[in-house]
Amino acid sequence: MDGTDSGSPCAEGAPDATGFYRHIVTCNLPIDEPFLPWRIDGLPVGWLRPAFAERLAQFPAVFDVRPTEVQLRAELRGFDTRSQALDGVARQLAQEDVTPPYMGESYAVTPSDRDQALCTLDRAAAAHFGVLTFGQHLNGFVRRLDGLHMWLARRALDRLLFPGALDNMVAGGLPHALGLQENLAKECAEEAGLGEDLAGNAVPVGVVSYCRAAPRGLRRDLLYCYDLELPDDFVPQNKDGEVEEFLLLPLSEVAAIVRETDQFKLNCNLVVIDFLIRHGWLEPDSPDYMGLVLGLRRPLADAMSA
Repeated sequence: MDGTDSGSPCAEGAPDATGFYRHIVTCNLPIDEPFLPWRIDGLPVGWLRPAFAERLAQFPAVFDVRPTEVQLRAELRGFDTRSQALDGVARQLAQEDVTPPYMGESYAVTPSDRDQALCTLDRAAAAHFGVLTFGQHLNGFVRRLDGLHMWLARRALDRLLFPGALDNMVAGGLPHALGLQENLAKECAEEAGLGEDLAGNAVPVGVVSYCRAAPRGLRRDLLYCYDLELPDDFVPQNKDGEVEEFLLLPLSEVAAIVRETDQFKLNCNLVVIDFLIRHGWLEPDSPDYMGLVLGLRRPLADAMSA
């Protein structure tokens, strides 16, 4: 899209989809409201609702707020200087209840990859600023005589988002300060009690991406996905209080839950669908197969090249 205009930074979907494909659509619904580009050094790093952009005008030392875009002040140079300025903004916005409570977890602000981050921003404000966010989701599964079984987590009832919903066995955000292996090991230990001996066997299997307008702002998420085959006698144990219970279900039952219900946290549906495709449970003659395969990896570059 033309960087001088507001508009939709993400691809559109088919709102009347059913079955597995409806989850692809739900995570990539057509954007029917304007978002303004947020730039650093002329590079687009985020997308802002106009009303939120107006709130940023209260920080004139940090942002240059214009009718068609918002720019980080050019005089803010360097990774640390920018990060400190944005951290102060995030703290104040949290105090004013504009964003959720400050989390103290820094996310990359980048026009593309994590290693090209120009600065960081607190996780609580990430969606409001429409920045690319990165996470890691792990499918824990057991191979039995009657087929594959998958471990699912049920989110604790005090979770801010999707309380009580089903989740992948291990799932979490990816802070800028941690590498992929380091963060995955941490999440495995905290969420499922997985020691390094087991967590180290996790196999990276690709990424899932999506773009959706949410109440907080624009979600442009990229999830690194992993498979981990577990011993039949392993039982996950939550250590950080984020999981209400774990369930071990036959893959056919997991598939039915995804296909027929909305019990999973939104993006976890995509991770399970990806698993079903890669393990041959969903075959090329399955309904919407091509739409599923292509829809799991929405090209977020469209939103990054404005």
